[in-house]
Amino acid sequence: MLEQLLVVTTTAEDLSAVEDAYTRHLHYHVIDRAAVSPSLARAWAAPAMAGRASLLLEPMTGKAVHLRFVKSPRVPGYAPLTTWGWNSTEILVEDPDALAEALHGSPFRIIGAPAALSANAAVRAMQVVGPADEVLYLTRIPPGQSAFGLGSAEAAVDRVFIVVAGGPDVEALRGFYRDVLEMEVTPAMPATVEVLSDAHGLPRTQQHPMAVAPLPRDFLVELDGYPDTSGPRPARAGELPPGMASVAFRASGLPVGNAASRDPGVVVDDPPYAGARVTLLRGVTGERIELVTG
Repeated sequence: MLEQLLVVTTTAEDLSAVEDAYTRHLHYHVIDRAAVSPSLARAWAAPAMAGRASLLLEPMTGKAVHLRFVKSPRVPGYAPLTTWGWNSTEILVEDPDALAEALHGSPFRIIGAPAALSANAAVRAMQVVGPADEVLYLTRIPPGQSAFGLGSAEAAVDRVFIVVAGGPDVEALRGFYRDVLEMEVTPAMPATVEVLSDAHGLPRTQQHPMAVAPLPRDFLVELDGYPDTSGPRPARAGELPPGMASVAFRASGLPVGNAASRDPGVVVDDPPYAGARVTLLRGVTGERIELVTG
């Protein structure tokens, strides 16, 4: 049902800091500055976000996979990788080691040094926390080395290709993406995720269950089982949650028999939706999934 990843929306206290960080250090450029429209706020089920300043960013390659940041005050009690929902955004890059050197002293705080993946030593990744408390994985996939047809970077920093949802029950996550969104989902396998263990004060060798739900090509959704020390994300009434708040996908349709199938959705003119209909679906951890049709 999910065909293409379109937009990752993140809340941010300081949009100027976000713009400076992404344009100077990750080579993104701003393609839109605007107040959030009432229709987009309705599509998010977050009416208090209407009128908030926002930035829409595009990678240097010009590929139409966007990052949106929306101005919002910090929420007390929120810390990256400790709560359920969307938790990290993975971006294709050419050389994580060179990028790590370039990011020293930047607003992107390195929480995981470049290292080969245990599941595929040809793939190399690093992890950072950005100026909006957003977690980014910056990953090199050599040409032809992806098991899921995810592609490779065509510039120093390219597009988003993976989004990660975390929750206390990985089997519930798997069931939702398999049964509601009709995706092929891999079995959950134990994996070492050092940055997740660090966030919870666990040994770095601790293993966490992980599954993936690939889109037809170029993208996938990663599903992580979170430790018992995690919990629901705090949020203000009527607002988007802090951090990585919503992900929009081009969709082939709406899930049959689900509340979303009976929702007429909202026509959103804000870029990049450009008059498409957006229907909100809530995942099992509360993650906002925007289904973009029409």
